[in-house]
Amino acid sequence: MHDRVTLPADKARRYAALRAELAAVIAGEPNVTARYATASSLLAQAFPDRFFWTGFYVVDPTKPTELVVGPYQGSLGCLRIPFGKGVCGACAARRESIIVPDVHAFDGHIACDSRSNSEIVAPVFDRTGALAAVLDVDSTQIDAFDEIDRRGLEAICADLLTVE
Repeated sequence: MHDRVTLPADKARRYAALRAELAAVIAGEPNVTARYATASSLLAQAFPDRFFWTGFYVVDPTKPTELVVGPYQGSLGCLRIPFGKGVCGACAARRESIIVPDVHAFDGHIACDSRSNSEIVAPVFDRTGALAAVLDVDSTQIDAFDEIDRRGLEAICADLLTVE
């Protein structure tokens, strides 16, 4: 069984510990790519039982209604996603996290890898409140994500604010 069924308190503690570890590692690092790459790596390693693809799609400054793949861990990702398309694009357009228990039931889902069965996407905002990126996590399990994941990932995304 995956940990959301058996150990929700442990999962919340894992997120808290991961958040503290990430904060210590990225402290003083102004480069956003380095911050996103570190977060992707630590998240993928922290939840290997559920996180099949973990990474960021960054708002393209030359096409501000498109996301372009950023640092990630996992199989090949989609290169570009327009706002409003798929789960990542919906998150970008809505500016809020989205949990999808079964991606095959999500109208307009973009299948970058057919092994993905559930997904959670959280927005990343810069210090001005503008959308900077989205954090995308896919699982091969159906219904792999819950509110503990949403809260944990949103807290981590808040820690990734652009330092400029």
